Amino acid sequence: MSDLQREFQQAAEDVQGLGKRPDNDTLLKLYALYKQGSEGDIQDPQPGFFDFIGTAKYEAWAQLRGTPRDEAMRRYIDLVHQLLA
Repeated sequence: MSDLQREFQQAAEDVQGLGKRPDNDTLLKLYALYKQGSEGDIQDPQPGFFDFIGTAKYEAWAQLRGTPRDEAMRRYIDLVHQLLA
């Protein structure tokens, strides 16, 4: 396992310990960056029209399509560090 992957996993654990819940936009960024960093480009079908939360998550992740996994991991780590500061 690379150092980047270890930092990414540590950031994923650290984000669970945030004292305050981030706003919805930040939560979507965290979700999308985590998914792009861990799985790569989205392959799932788009959720139904009335699945508002699922659609928001899908669209946030889809916006990162083509972003290299390493870059997404770094951006996720940076965002978690900002939230912890």
